[in-house]
Amino acid sequence: MTQDILQQYPDHYQYIVDATNASGFTMASDPLTCSLLRSLAAAKPYGSFLELGTGTGLSTSWILDGMDKESTLISVDNAQEYLDIAIRFLNDDSRIKLVNADGGEWLKENRRRKFDFIFADTWHGKYLMLDETLAMLNKGGLYIIDDMLPQSNWPEGHQEKATQLIKDLEAREDLVLTKQVWASGIIIGVKK
Repeated sequence: MTQDILQQYPDHYQYIVDATNASGFTMASDPLTCSLLRSLAAAKPYGSFLELGTGTGLSTSWILDGMDKESTLISVDNAQEYLDIAIRFLNDDSRIKLVNADGGEWLKENRRRKFDFIFADTWHGKYLMLDETLAMLNKGGLYIIDDMLPQSNWPEGHQEKATQLIKDLEAREDLVLTKQVWASGIIIGVKK
């Protein structure tokens, strides 16, 4: 067994990669993480999905690829220039709503919504407003974060934030956690 992804990549994936590279965006999730997101999405038929931190839509394309036709995805990002790449390649899929908004404001305005799957790939929903985000998960819902292993693009002092986040998640009684020292470092929580 190897870590190679031998399955087909999502439609438009290479076009999004090319546009991402041209844009200078360097915070995209790696293909291993994305492959896991697709598999986890497939486990939630008729699901309501939330992605906090669309970026250019690379991970978004994998989530969509795993979702069934009845599921829906809301993906939120505050950087219109990067979101425009996702819009260009993914907006023709009727299951997705791409939203340009501040993550914190969006979470406040939508706090009563419930989701079966939340991929928190930005500050809000991960390092900020964790309680509010986890309150939006349905019972059995998946909470997924990546980049929990040291990354070359982390600013000084970020390791302490990541360490504290892990401690906070481990202390929660409403989640069943799995920490994976794989890809960029992934944590999956399931809401009790």
